[in-house]
Amino acid sequence: MSPTPQTQQRVPLPHLREPVPELVSAGGPGRRPAAKTAPERPDKGNKGRDAFFDNAKYLAIVLVAMGHSWPLVLSGSRTTEALYMWVYVFHMPAFVLISGYFSRSFDMKPRKLMRLVSSVVVPYVVFQAAYAVFFGVMEGERAPVRMLSPWFLMWFLMALFFWRLLTPLFMAVRWPVPLALLIAAAASAVPEIDQQLSAQRVLQFLPFFVLGLRLRPEHFRLVQRWTVRWAAVPVCALSLLFLYWAAPRTQLDWVYRNHGAQEMGQPWWVGVLMTFAMFAAALALTACFLAWVPRCRMWFTSLGAGTIGGYLLHGFAIRYAEYAGWVQTYHLDTPVGRVVVTLCAVALVTALCTPVVRRVLKPVTEPDLGWAFRKEREAEAGAR
Repeated sequence: MSPTPQTQQRVPLPHLREPVPELVSAGGPGRRPAAKTAPERPDKGNKGRDAFFDNAKYLAIVLVAMGHSWPLVLSGSRTTEALYMWVYVFHMPAFVLISGYFSRSFDMKPRKLMRLVSSVVVPYVVFQAAYAVFFGVMEGERAPVRMLSPWFLMWFLMALFFWRLLTPLFMAVRWPVPLALLIAAAASAVPEIDQQLSAQRVLQFLPFFVLGLRLRPEHFRLVQRWTVRWAAVPVCALSLLFLYWAAPRTQLDWVYRNHGAQEMGQPWWVGVLMTFAMFAAALALTACFLAWVPRCRMWFTSLGAGTIGGYLLHGFAIRYAEYAGWVQTYHLDTPVGRVVVTLCAVALVTALCTPVVRRVLKPVTEPDLGWAFRKEREAEAGAR
């Protein structure tokens, strides 16, 4: 909705903790004592959180906020448009992939379903209604509280709900990622599929979620090899140069992934080809992004636990700035103004990810719904 070194290097890398219910004890029968070398010290925050993924989530949500702020100052700047397209190619795929990675243990047991409802359904309902009221006030007319057509950035929570429900299926099938890619390609060839449930985005981003389901800690260590890190530099530079050339020639809807090919005036087969091309491009840039995510604790590591607040709330400020005409009022459609808008977006989403905001939002984003669900043993007994 975030590394094993080369052979000649000897510095151990921190363990990337797998999000599974039970952790296997490090000292099992027959295991030899660890050698007396410098201990590997996992960088973990509160409650065993892995610093690498918290860093990745924070940096990804910063890119999301930057991407949402740039349309305010997009017109008249080819450089900003190229940067905008570049960020949009991979920032949500990276976010979705990490979401998939942490959804691998999801099943249909009552405890997991309760967590799905409390962390996804409840925030969606509350903020979907809040955005309806907000847009109604800003536009001076009553906006419908529609639950099947997400407002603005609320599509991600709806998509996450469906992706989580599909997790057991994609964990069971033999070729999950190719299957998800075929589904995404088919969706891109069907016009007007996005009328309800944000279906185009749900289906077109599905391959990244499914890929996250199939990843393991060693895959993240692999992309943090120094060879990959240095290879990421020319890949990012060349992709930016390409998008600078392509910006005036390319429809932005391709990076939004919210329309079929025919809705963009293209034949259906172009949508199929673009699905595979965009998947490859997003995967390459996501690998580049993850390659440079710090694996140690940083000043922003703790903010990775509060990205849901940053995601849900920053849209109000950005949309208000649009309705209030701040760009025109403060003459922000200049090179300096674009930098100011970007820095403001970063500062805003950083403030919204802080622990105090997380605590304030907890009744909505992490409500205790134990009273509404039967305990797991009771549910199993009832099923029998």
